[in-house]
Amino acid sequence: MVAAGAALADEVGLAHLTMGSLAERLGVRTPSLYKHVSGQDDLNRRIAALALSEAADAVGGAVQGYAGREALAAAARAFRAFVLEHPGRYAATIGVEPSGPDDPLATASRRLLAAFVAVLRGYEIAEPDVDHALRMLRSLCHGFATLQAADGFQWSADIDQSFEWLITFADRGLRVMSGAGAV
Repeated sequence: MVAAGAALADEVGLAHLTMGSLAERLGVRTPSLYKHVSGQDDLNRRIAALALSEAADAVGGAVQGYAGREALAAAARAFRAFVLEHPGRYAATIGVEPSGPDDPLATASRRLLAAFVAVLRGYEIAEPDVDHALRMLRSLCHGFATLQAADGFQWSADIDQSFEWLITFADRGLRVMSGAGAV
């Protein structure tokens, strides 16, 4: 049922996903859904956990065997592809807080974070700066992908070229911040 809800959110947008629309999609009556989830918020949290887990698989798998710029590019491309393929389920991940360390949201979040931490290892970022570097990467990747998913790039420059420019920008910045590269 959560997978069906996630697929429907991708089709219609998370804001338009309702228990009624999901019940209709599944060919059941709405009250039947409450055997599986406690309500809309619970469904959205489960979709968020699924999305984070899937994104962690995509990004983690993409960076295997790579380091430095290659790892950064693989992670960024995998993240962007996930958001573009699954905009509704990704939207469920924004602003949702885990209820504790064993919450599936927390587990999936740690896995996705670990993939990006692995990328940063190739840049030898100082430990006190890792959180800042992670926030920078998330901001760049999230911002670009969500803008693209919302058709926010209306001018003529090639979007893929712009994304490659973003990867180069992030790579240069990380190299400079680590002391491994020159300006």
